[in-house]
Amino acid sequence: MDNTTLIDSLSDLFNSGLGFALIWALLVGLFIWLSSAFNPFEEKWKQWEGSIITGIKLAEKQIPDDTPNAGLAKLDAALRFVLKAYADANNGKQPPTKLIGQIKQGIQIKHADLDRYGGLSSKS
Repeated sequence: MDNTTLIDSLSDLFNSGLGFALIWALLVGLFIWLSSAFNPFEEKWKQWEGSIITGIKLAEKQIPDDTPNAGLAKLDAALRFVLKAYADANNGKQPPTKLIGQIKQGIQIKHADLDRYGGLSSKS
């Protein structure tokens, strides 16, 4: 089979109804894959949610409320705990700075949720 016969066969296939359906299916699949792979609204911190909750609860126990800048100290302690968990899971590799920022936001979000729904008490 020479190249012209192959090209003619492919041209006939892609100009048929089946060919158009295949092209549309591939384009839709490509669009879905690209939109999920490069989603700017994806919350990557959610995969570390368990470590975040544990870090928040440990920070609440370790740092007293009368400490100056207690909120920042608790955020820092929880962040250090989550970063250590990340490093343990990734053979000592530290997360990128963008993920660290998202983890900080996740800690603040989960802290607010725990505080709102009563899952946070410094005596537990």
